[in-house]
Amino acid sequence: MNSRSNNLLANIDWVSILLYLLLVLIGWLNIYAAVYDENHSSILDISQKYGKQLIWIGAAFVLAFLVLLTDSKFFTTFSMVIYGIMIFLLIAVLFFGTETKGARSWFEVGDFRIQPAEFAKFATNLAIAYIMSRHNFKVMRFSSLLTIGLILALPAGLIILQNDTGSALVYSSFILVLFREGLHGSILLLCFVAAAIFIMALLYSPFTVLLVIIGGTLIAFYYYRHDIRELFQIILFIGCGFGLFVLIKWMFNLSISDYYMLLIVYVITSITAIYPIYKRKMKNMITLLLISWLCVGAAPSVNYAFNHLQPHQQDRINELLGIKVDPKGTGYNVTQSKIAIGSGGLLGKGFLQGTQTKLNFVPEQSTDFIFCTVGEEWGFVGSTFVIVLLAVFILRIIKLAERQRSSFSRIYGYGVASILFFHVAVNIGMTIGMAPVIGIPLPFFSYGGSSLWSFTILIFIFLRLDANRLQVFR
Repeated sequence: MNSRSNNLLANIDWVSILLYLLLVLIGWLNIYAAVYDENHSSILDISQKYGKQLIWIGAAFVLAFLVLLTDSKFFTTFSMVIYGIMIFLLIAVLFFGTETKGARSWFEVGDFRIQPAEFAKFATNLAIAYIMSRHNFKVMRFSSLLTIGLILALPAGLIILQNDTGSALVYSSFILVLFREGLHGSILLLCFVAAAIFIMALLYSPFTVLLVIIGGTLIAFYYYRHDIRELFQIILFIGCGFGLFVLIKWMFNLSISDYYMLLIVYVITSITAIYPIYKRKMKNMITLLLISWLCVGAAPSVNYAFNHLQPHQQDRINELLGIKVDPKGTGYNVTQSKIAIGSGGLLGKGFLQGTQTKLNFVPEQSTDFIFCTVGEEWGFVGSTFVIVLLAVFILRIIKLAERQRSSFSRIYGYGVASILFFHVAVNIGMTIGMAPVIGIPLPFFSYGGSSLWSFTILIFIFLRLDANRLQVFR
């Protein structure tokens, strides 16, 4: 037993633990500053959020200690069991959970509340690591991707049913894990293209979007072929075809729109190109053509999908894109957030001196918008320090993941880094108006036990796996 304890103490990554402790401490001080009450000035007052957070922190340390004492083989052996238990809890909360702010995501017993969606993240990460570390798993095989998709879709779908879309979107971060494990870069590029098309379809007319898709396809064609003559021929064919349609429309006074005329020309051009592409066995061109068709087909469906979002989700996206600016309505949170952060200037107003937070101008200032307190009281310098500290911690996790001899541990480590990165990027992004407000916590900073406990378990499982990295169990 002593030998085992000594090995754990010697092999544990103390740098990561120190970074974790520092982030938790800074987060606690910011919660104190965000909801400071002169009538309850003691930071240990458990009747206030900062006092309650101290209890959550103490419990988190106990959880971390218990995880470190657990044999690492437990997590590899019972990964799917843990995942199954969390799925059961996600289903149960739909029937027996307490509804808060429109989301039925919490189990509540007296004053104690717990959110299964937070814990489902580390459980899903374990399941992904288990599936992907199997010997017959090939990341570019359709059946493998389908399995991973189902593993991710099940908790994400159940969380969406709880009306907590923000937490469900976190599961999209696992694409970074797939990319590290060999997913082709073109698929990652396709995801960025899909996001760009979604934004453009909301901002511009269908004709403009189609024109951009065709232009992007032609640029990619030249990148792969380096043949200016072929490129010119394609442009000439599309241009002449569109011009002919315009002439016919004018001569016969047809009511067909410019979008459909250009679409018909592009479809004809694409069909004409299929045979020479197939004959020359140009795989890159086949992939390019498929992606182009997917983009052309997806663009018209964006408005349909957007119209089926909930009104507050539509408003947040419109606010972010500048389509509908309502600083006193849906944009109030972000407007006040930017005012608070901007008022901090270079060095900030000082600890407990933030006027915007003290006067409660910023809604949810201790949870989703906790970064406002950092910006107002610590200024640009303090905000940069916090962001750098979070980035260093994530990079440390990635460094540890790369040194693993076990594929399970490496995949799990990258899952930890991906989840943390998504939370940090989106939470800080939404406080400064760079991302839609989707209501996800800033790791170690936002008030709440479920969030802190889930991040603690997520991280310390990996640190336990890392401590046993010399034992290759899969």
